[in-house]
Amino acid sequence: MLLWVTAAVAAAVAVACWMRAGRLARKLDALTQSYWELRYDFTRLRSQVSRLDPESAEAAAPPEAQPNGGGSYVPLASIKMPKKKG
Repeated sequence: MLLWVTAAVAAAVAVACWMRAGRLARKLDALTQSYWELRYDFTRLRSQVSRLDPESAEAAAPPEAQPNGGGSYVPLASIKMPKKKG
């Protein structure tokens, strides 16, 4: 009898977790959509401001990315390890 009760409780917990995961997935989708809408609006407004006042837009624009990320990233595969003498 205890086995059946444990199985029923486990099944109820599993269903509750499944429902919560669905709600969280929908919330995440809504947040992701809001993020991209805000990015789109920000870019659109920034381009409007740059058309109105080109001098201030150049000062406020982020610096251009360097091709290799500014030299701060070094892939581990490019580092040569010294040979051990043994």
